[in-house]
Parts: sequence; C-alpha cells; structure tokens
Amino acid sequence: MQNFDTKQFTEQFESMFFGPARAYAALSVDYTEKLVNAQLDAGKAYTDTGVAQLRSLMNVKDAEGLKSYMEGQQKVAKDLTERLKGDAEKVVSLQQDFVQQSQKLTEENVKQATDTATKAAK
Repeated sequence: MQNFDTKQFTEQFESMFFGPARAYAALSVDYTEKLVNAQLDAGKAYTDTGVAQLRSLMNVKDAEGLKSYMEGQQKVAKDLTERLKGDAEKVVSLQQDFVQQSQKLTEENVKQATDTATKAAK
C-alpha cells in the first residue's frame, strides 16, 4: 500500500492549477483597470469638449460671433479626431500588451506543469 502525500499533492495542484489561475486573474484585472481608466479619461475629455462648445455657442450674440464660433468648430473637429485616434491607439496598445503577457504566462505555466509532471512521474 502506497502512502498518499497530501503536501506533495497540494503543491502540485497549486503549481498546476491555482497559481496559474491567480496569475491570469491578476493580469486580467490589471488589463481591465487600465482599459476602464482609458475609457473614463476619454469620456471626460469628450464631455469637457462638448460642454465647452455649448458654452461658446451660448455666447454667440451676433453674426460675427456665429462666424467666429463656426471657424472654431474646425479646430475642435481636428482636435477631437486626433484625440480619437490617440485613444484608439492606446486601446490597441493595451490589448497587444495583454496578449503578449498572456502568452508569456501560458508558456511559463506549460513549462512549470511539464516540470511538475516529470517530477511526479519519478
């Protein structure tokens, strides 16, 4: 009859399942936090721009003021387009970083599981 080593079983289970699951969960939470913060920053910037434009429009009192406001809209549109492009690039960068870190984590976990299985077989 073979003795069952609970300590070894626990260590193997930890290294093969719980450890990797916690590492991936931590990576996912970090990614989600960065993504949500990027979205909040973008939302605030877009809201601030919209409110500023409404305030400018409220100050239009004559044809010259309307002309000035409309000319300012071109700059606002350009600024918003650049901001949108930058925000999209930031999200793509976050996604690429997440994918790379996920792949690295997977490779490390596969190697560790292989090592653990090899040790257990001996």
